[in-house]
Amino acid sequence: MDQNSHSRIYVERTLAIIKPDAIHRSEEIEDIILKSGFTISQKRKLQLSPEQCSDFYADQYGKIFFPSLTAFMSSGPIIALTLAHNNAVAHWKSIIGPLNINKARETLPECLRAKYGTSDLKNALHGSESFHAAEREIKFMFPNSVIESFPSREATEEYLSRYVNPTLLRGLTELCKHKPQNPCVWLADWLMKNSPNKPQICM
Repeated sequence: MDQNSHSRIYVERTLAIIKPDAIHRSEEIEDIILKSGFTISQKRKLQLSPEQCSDFYADQYGKIFFPSLTAFMSSGPIIALTLAHNNAVAHWKSIIGPLNINKARETLPECLRAKYGTSDLKNALHGSESFHAAEREIKFMFPNSVIESFPSREATEEYLSRYVNPTLLRGLTELCKHKPQNPCVWLADWLMKNSPNKPQICM
């Protein structure tokens, strides 16, 4: 893997739901999730009211299937999971497969919806559509959770070049001048005293 492709990899979070029709297979599904490289950082079993389902699927409001969707999703318990992985949203969507069950079975017979879904409504699993949808949905299912926002590659590189690298270069230069007996400890102390994030006292 080249350096550029490696720097594009970052940990992301997405929301997964094991729906009422597949909850009896939840242990099996969670095992597949873990074997696919995801970390399950949050998990809860709950039953949503029709009103909560309406709020959760607010972006689908007005569509012909909306009443059936909210009735089904409130018909029994579900398991909500926060999954962490490199590009988690896209990775989870590729594992669960298309919303349409026939399409899932024809094009991706190994995907989870092809295996566990029985209809377009009862398609076993939910996955967030985008990073922003994931943030909203995780907050909905786990109200007390803190969503970590990840800086872009450009922002990270700018921070390193403006603050970290110059400080490190000064520290290494001083290290070469002093030649202490324990260079690692000396450099650690120097960096603590000269941290760019340390408040400066103005006299």
